[in-house]
Amino acid sequence: MPDFPRVERFESATVLLPVINETASLEETVKIILRDARDDIKELLIVVCSRTTAESMAVVDRLQRELGPLVVVHHQTLPFLGGALREGFALARGSHVIMMASDLETDPADVVRLIAEARKDPSAVVGTSRWIRGGEFHGYSPVKLVCNWVFQRFFSLLYATHLTDMTYGYRILPTRLVQAIRWEEVRHPFNLETAVKPLRLGVPVREIPTVWRCRVEGESQNPFFRNLEYFRIGLKTRLASRRSILQTEHTDRC
Repeated sequence: MPDFPRVERFESATVLLPVINETASLEETVKIILRDARDDIKELLIVVCSRTTAESMAVVDRLQRELGPLVVVHHQTLPFLGGALREGFALARGSHVIMMASDLETDPADVVRLIAEARKDPSAVVGTSRWIRGGEFHGYSPVKLVCNWVFQRFFSLLYATHLTDMTYGYRILPTRLVQAIRWEEVRHPFNLETAVKPLRLGVPVREIPTVWRCRVEGESQNPFFRNLEYFRIGLKTRLASRRSILQTEHTDRC
């Protein structure tokens, strides 16, 4: 039976920041992360693409000039959000990688808390939840809120887990783990994939509360009805063998 790669300690974090149309929110995100956790950050890996606006690129270029080698800019080749994160996983140099947004919908003040959890259990995946005590939604429509609860409840029952926010893409993961997993999704369902594949491998996955606020800059790249695509990867992974979840070169070593 293949085993998941274990990490003995937290050393540093690579923070993945996909950028499309964020400017002021990207700057604020970086400011808060470095204010709270600079000593623990290996790199800010900013992922851009052909759709990244000129205004956003200007901010990225300025951050790179100001922060020097701390900022690494990658032009993605795989499409969409999942493609950006997958390529970021492959390039990460920290012992752990933090996947989040650059539009302030993922609260950057939680980065330091995620790092603290990674120190306690370096082999675990630690996500954030808007549903547990201490978590909140601000600016979420009532219909979307009900649908989100149904999605979360369905997947928690499917995987027999107490996790409450498996589709929310704000979590810290061991880099060795994410570089050993065979990833499939390129759109937003990749967020769910980063929870269910570690679960299927037997990796400890936990949550801390977070507060979600609707972005005030730019436009969402995830139309609501595309959320139905989450069911495909959720069901497929639940039925998959553990060996098939890991890349071939890793299963050969197990």
